Amino acid sequence: MPSRPVLVLTGPPAVGKSTTARTVAESRQRCAVIDVDDVRQLVVSGGAAPWDGEEGRRQQRLGVRNACALAGRMAAAGFDVVVADVLTAETLGLYRALVPDCVVVRLSVPLDEAWRRAATRTVWLTDEEFVALHEADTDAHLAVDHVLDGSGLDLEAQTAAVAALWDRATRLA
Repeated sequence: MPSRPVLVLTGPPAVGKSTTARTVAESRQRCAVIDVDDVRQLVVSGGAAPWDGEEGRRQQRLGVRNACALAGRMAAAGFDVVVADVLTAETLGLYRALVPDCVVVRLSVPLDEAWRRAATRTVWLTDEEFVALHEADTDAHLAVDHVLDGSGLDLEAQTAAVAALWDRATRLA
């Protein structure tokens, strides 16, 4: 069987990137999840959010490079890898350059559904940041491999749809 490409899940907050990544990973024999928010949180002092000017964008790029390095090492060790991150055109380009065979799936739900989902967990964003990230995602023209509208899908159905896209990409690799 060909090696499985790294799966990158993207989309704005509360579309299910992290939850879907973990659920997909749990169904695999050997699979790692890299939540790039966790990678960025390694910076304890002096951290800047991606929308905090040039320093934030620099740290965002650093987070992507670190996630890609980790993904490559995990894949080389025989693990399937799922990455969860909010991508921009620039960071998508970094993923394509650093993990050239990755499969990028963009998850989406309407803003009201995202608010409903966000109410079930801790959200570390202000309301303004939450809305701004959804608007930026709506306006972004990202050259992803697949777009999955999660409206009306429960976790099981969304996970199955993502897994099927990843399996199809593996067969084509």
